Amino acid sequence: MFSSRRSFLQTTGCGFGYLAASALAQRQAWAAGTAGMGRQPHHAPRAKRVIFLFMQGGVSHVDSYDYKPRLLKDDQKIIDIADPRTVAKTGKGSPQRLKQPLWEFAQHGESGRWASNLFPHINRHVDDLCFLHGMHTEGVAHGPATLFMHTGTTSFIRPSMGAWVMYGLGSENENLPGFVTISPSLGNGGPRNYGNAFLPALYQGTPLGRSGLPSKEATIKNIVNTTWTPEQQRRQYELLGALNAQQLRPGDNEIEAVIQSYELAWRMQNKAPDALDLAQESESTLSLYGIGDKTTDNFGRQCLMARRMAEQGVRYIQVNYGDNSNNPAWDQHSNLPKHGDHAAAVDKPIAGLLADLKQRGLLEDTLVWWGGEFGRTPYAERNGTGRDHNPAGFTVWLAGGGVKAGFAHGATDDIGFQAVEGKVHMHDLHATVLHLLGLDHEKLTFNYAGRDFRLTDVHGHVVKEILA
Repeated sequence: MFSSRRSFLQTTGCGFGYLAASALAQRQAWAAGTAGMGRQPHHAPRAKRVIFLFMQGGVSHVDSYDYKPRLLKDDQKIIDIADPRTVAKTGKGSPQRLKQPLWEFAQHGESGRWASNLFPHINRHVDDLCFLHGMHTEGVAHGPATLFMHTGTTSFIRPSMGAWVMYGLGSENENLPGFVTISPSLGNGGPRNYGNAFLPALYQGTPLGRSGLPSKEATIKNIVNTTWTPEQQRRQYELLGALNAQQLRPGDNEIEAVIQSYELAWRMQNKAPDALDLAQESESTLSLYGIGDKTTDNFGRQCLMARRMAEQGVRYIQVNYGDNSNNPAWDQHSNLPKHGDHAAAVDKPIAGLLADLKQRGLLEDTLVWWGGEFGRTPYAERNGTGRDHNPAGFTVWLAGGGVKAGFAHGATDDIGFQAVEGKVHMHDLHATVLHLLGLDHEKLTFNYAGRDFRLTDVHGHVVKEILA
């Protein structure tokens, strides 16, 4: 026997009890004013969805996409650098030893974009990429900077960007979650990086697996019922629907939410396993992503899963690359050559994703966003073998979804330390991504505790220079 209705919901219906709470939150959201937005974009969108390729730990921009000849010329030279962390403590800069890039730079594509040979496969697609070289952000440590990138704040409990997108637009596919995060980390913000905070629970991200586990195991929990046959599940679904319908009264949002939750659970049970089944792909497609190769198989599966979800209408997809919660992948303070190992794991899968999206006509309305929470310093750290965190200047790239292709915007100084031209704050990047999705970051608000909140708080502007 079941001890309570909650126990009944959690142990039946294929384990989708929590969907009832989400559906209830959905009805509350509509009552609270989401319906007033019409769940329509504020203006004509250029992109329908986002795939965010999160490189946890901070890729070194001066070793990848931000070419600085002075680092070659003045390698090992000691210069005084006004690092904000040092200035905050001592009131002045500090001497630092410059370190040349470990990978060779060259110009690529018809656009002639500079890039090192750290990412040779992605380099073949530079004519599809839009580089932002003047990025800067908040937070020096991984935790605050990662939270800021995902939520627009370094410490407060705020909705993640995917949750804001879902709140503003909803999902394109009623059979699948609209916001998915693949192999998320448990550290540096953990679930807050895909959480809903004070937005209704309906808008939180659905995690597939977690960092440290093989991508083969990345799936939606309890999506397959191994106990009952499909006929038994159908009969149970109909029984629960009938029981709930008997209790339904006009205006009773809670019971209606329960009914809708089981409808969603039934649809997901029948559709989600198919959407996540990579075995349906051809051998050539699997090879394109590097699946089957020991080095690229894991991240290749994540990228291919992202493409399949984009194809199915999932609105916001986070693809996370990281080692574990305590050691973000790209965080090389004392072993910068390790960048090469991580690049080898993600380079071919990302290039495969770009090629696959393009050949399927999906790149036109899918915005691909690549980058970490910050960059790395142009000077050496720990006996000259690594680089420190650098939020003052770094590079991200975008592709598809209404941005200029083969284009570069902004610049850091001559050593790659601080953004000095075409500066783009993380708030600005958030505002621009929302704009490409058809959302005005100043209008996308939610009233909580007597205040209208938004992803960009009271900051941010759209970077119009990069719009196609």
